Amino acid sequence: MELCSLSVFVKVIAISLVIGLVLDVRETSDMFIGVAYPELWRKAGLAGAPARAAACILAGVSLLALGWLYRLIFAPLELLRTADEVGYIAEDGRSRAQVANEVRRRRKTGELPPIYPNGWYRVLDSHMLERGDVKNVTILGEQVAVFRCEDGTACVVDAYCPHLGANLAVGGRVVGGCIECPFHGWQFRGTDGKCVKIPYADKVPEFAKVRCWRSCEVNGLVLVWFHCDGAEPSWVVPEQVEITRGEWVYRGRTEHYINAHIEEIPENAADIAHLAHLHTPGIVSGVDLRYTNSKTWEFVRHDWKVEWKPEPEPNLHCSQMLVKHALTVFGRRWPLLDVDVVARQVGPGVVFLQFDHSFLGRGSMMHCVTPVEPLLQCVTHTIFYQNSIPPLVPKFILRAECIQFERDVMIWNNKTYVSRPMLVKEDSAIQRHRRWFSQFYSENSPRLRYQHDTMDW
Repeated sequence: MELCSLSVFVKVIAISLVIGLVLDVRETSDMFIGVAYPELWRKAGLAGAPARAAACILAGVSLLALGWLYRLIFAPLELLRTADEVGYIAEDGRSRAQVANEVRRRRKTGELPPIYPNGWYRVLDSHMLERGDVKNVTILGEQVAVFRCEDGTACVVDAYCPHLGANLAVGGRVVGGCIECPFHGWQFRGTDGKCVKIPYADKVPEFAKVRCWRSCEVNGLVLVWFHCDGAEPSWVVPEQVEITRGEWVYRGRTEHYINAHIEEIPENAADIAHLAHLHTPGIVSGVDLRYTNSKTWEFVRHDWKVEWKPEPEPNLHCSQMLVKHALTVFGRRWPLLDVDVVARQVGPGVVFLQFDHSFLGRGSMMHCVTPVEPLLQCVTHTIFYQNSIPPLVPKFILRAECIQFERDVMIWNNKTYVSRPMLVKEDSAIQRHRRWFSQFYSENSPRLRYQHDTMDW
């Protein structure tokens, strides 16, 4: 980011200098801000130099301001957090990275459910994969190569070439509907993984192929299907027709890495009591839980009414969280900002947050949880909103959601999973959620295995 900012600054200064050189400042060649030029400047042929310098500075500042204003109003909001950036408290001279590593190393993991539930998972957003692009992605403990064929189809295959193990996503290129290995030029078809060309061989063996992942592209996301037994998909991620038709457009995304079991994250939907305690303080009080209840910001409060319920047949793989949100400032409710949200979870890894407001408009935020490895989840929020609504509105919604979500991240990153929690009757939805979520595990679902004596995974 710093290099990018420096590059922009250098470009602005260069443009500013050009503007200054072409400006006609002869009218002010004898005066600058009311002060006569020193005689020495005239003799040196530098009359008008301060005016040109001022024009350069003014032009540069104006360009920077216009660029900032454009990004604020029109450009999508993208907040991409690193694994140690959120949810850890760095004290005693330690960095966040050091604290994060210590927490991960020392934390009790508890008696965990299987680590990779069966279902659809986001690999990346569609706009991140241009025609001919190849991306290296870690998902479900595996390295995969994600590429877009020349016909526009997105494909996902195992990253490592079965020939001698080169990473197809590092230096590999797209050739038609295939990905070409950077090591020996073997070409693998994206639709089924079959090797169709070996440059130095007379014949391609029938057994020459790379594992191809079942994938689909819907709602601006590239998704893959995982099932521990290799079973075919028993349900699909529904299409949001407004996104497909272009009525709702991309307005931004956030990305977080969370050190927790995947089930901990969707379980929040059924943990109704935590909303009143963790998410009532206004977003102006920030994300550090040591300070969110500060009296400085207690005049802004969020009120929540929430209900969680599983869906009946034929959508047993879905559940809904119905949210009614109200904002109070100095004890006074602002009805204009009352928002009703339906959060519909589809399988273990995708949630649709639907917004429908008479003033703020309509849109959808897709909350996706993808296991990177057993206790590391990549969580993204991607928002699409009515193209007739000013971009500032969905960007504000995304920013507000990010702040509230990062409060949860601080909890998840430092907690342990409790398989037999101590619950009261008001927590009954948590047990119902766990029973509902258990459908995504099979007898052969992978479990976390580690040695108690060495901490080696």
